[in-house]
Amino acid sequence: MSPRRILVVRLGAMGDILHTLPAAASLRASFSGAAIAWICHPKWRDLIELNPAVDEPIYLDRRSPGSIWRAWRALRRQSFDLVTDFQGLTQSALVALLAKGGRRFGFDYSLVRETPAALFYHCHSKSEAAHVVDRNLDLAILAGATSRVKAAPLPPGRPEGSLPSGRFVLAAPLAGWVSKQWPLENYSVLARRLRHEAGALLVLNGAPSQEETLRQVEGAEVHISSIAGLIDATRRASAVLGLDSGPLHLAAALGRPGVALYGPTDPGRNGPYSARITVLRAQRAETSYGREPVIHPSMRELHPDAVFEALRVRLREDRE
Repeated sequence: MSPRRILVVRLGAMGDILHTLPAAASLRASFSGAAIAWICHPKWRDLIELNPAVDEPIYLDRRSPGSIWRAWRALRRQSFDLVTDFQGLTQSALVALLAKGGRRFGFDYSLVRETPAALFYHCHSKSEAAHVVDRNLDLAILAGATSRVKAAPLPPGRPEGSLPSGRFVLAAPLAGWVSKQWPLENYSVLARRLRHEAGALLVLNGAPSQEETLRQVEGAEVHISSIAGLIDATRRASAVLGLDSGPLHLAAALGRPGVALYGPTDPGRNGPYSARITVLRAQRAETSYGREPVIHPSMRELHPDAVFEALRVRLREDRE
């Protein structure tokens, strides 16, 4: 019997939600008559609301008693036939447990981020896939999906602020952990080369709290927006320059060409899920996933000239 109501549990963060969207799309394609609810933090509403894979957004902010109460009521209002936890944390597993009814699907003990989480699932995925998107797809298949959709559906976004009328490269220099960032001074060098040798402007996207820092980058334009504005800007960009963070994975989901800079994280597991994005990583980079408050040395080894040359290749795709 096909499920009538499905719950997707993926509370955050931005990149992780984007990596889960293909699994949600697979559930949608396999159970077209089912209503799919997704619970996440309200800061990610621009990714979930108006998303064709989601019928019912549920928002949970643990710091707000009102938000907790509203999420509790939504989880208990009607029974779910399937509950899928794509996060693998104790808190996400508890959310899955609190949902009314339904068999709970999650990752095996060897794959969850916190071992106790696996205690709350009825069925466990032992996916051997390297990339997190493929692991999520394997979990959706375990839950009964018969279609394996690799595309990530997204809402349209909305225009915010001003963007160049001509060609531009979009980057989000302050996204993600500091250890995964590229030195800010390198963006000035890159902006000059893009302007003079490729006929493209460099646009730096960020939140309002980051504007003052971004405006210190000489030669670059600054675009301040919400996630909805970032979606629109990414769709309009000629190419993207990304770190291992949400804006890069958004560009991959939208099929935009670009270049990704990696250091202490593994692109085999967390890289852009797209053949249109070139990954640059120093040969001596070691995978640590360390969240140090300083830029990782391997990120400093990525020279602006090498980044420019890789971007120039991808910019040609925008002309084809």
